[in-house]
Amino acid sequence: MAASPTERTSMTVPRFLAAKQDGRRLVVLTAYDALWASLFDEAGVDALLVGDTVSMVVQGNETTLPVTLDEMIYHAKMVVRGTRHALVIVDMPFMSFQVGPEQAIANAGRILKESGASAVKLEGGEHQAETIRALSRADIPVMAHVGMKPQSIRMLGGMSRIQRDEDQLLTDALAAQQAGAFAVVLELIPQTIATAITAELEIPTIGIGAGVGCDGQVLVNQDMLGLGNGFNPKFLKRFANLRPLVLEAVAQYADEVRAGSFPDDEHSHD
Repeated sequence: MAASPTERTSMTVPRFLAAKQDGRRLVVLTAYDALWASLFDEAGVDALLVGDTVSMVVQGNETTLPVTLDEMIYHAKMVVRGTRHALVIVDMPFMSFQVGPEQAIANAGRILKESGASAVKLEGGEHQAETIRALSRADIPVMAHVGMKPQSIRMLGGMSRIQRDEDQLLTDALAAQQAGAFAVVLELIPQTIATAITAELEIPTIGIGAGVGCDGQVLVNQDMLGLGNGFNPKFLKRFANLRPLVLEAVAQYADEVRAGSFPDDEHSHD
């Protein structure tokens, strides 16, 4: 059972970082608007990720690449408005940081300034270490992301490629830590490798398709709640199956409207 709002302490970057030393696993979910953010926050999640997955699960695109910086800020604003306790982290979208550190600082600064979020996340480890370091020096908290990187889909050839190069994965994670990242997402990595990386790092690892050995887990909320259709990776557990409930409710509403039985006297004003 989640703690009541009065019992919870708001999550901060230092508290998120300290959770690893305290042996407390971290719970992260994606959120893209105030309604879902408020529900997840009330349920007691530690952090809400305004993921660039909004491009796919909200905007209907095939990849994360089309979503823009302005759109990410728009969704981040809504999530912040719906959040009282969880740490809000915002993905830096494709081509908002790849040009170099100056571009990254300007865009990450916009995200935090305009949305009120607490941190940004960017894809990359060793090759983005200079940018992570520059952001950290500008007092912009950064979560890194190594393993399968969705923004690299054109190079990878798909979004379900398990990453197995243990040496490179560890190099990426350590480089992110040394550059100042406060946490790192490990995506689509064999659990033995993810566990080994987690043991090497002083910062928390947040897994998605990386096994139970990580310091925390993140899932896309629409997937976890069973609202999606046709996405069935091995790592996904549906903790609810809301899609058929929604379809049934809407079908009943449509039937009653067409039959003239809604609204009835109970739902009408005299």
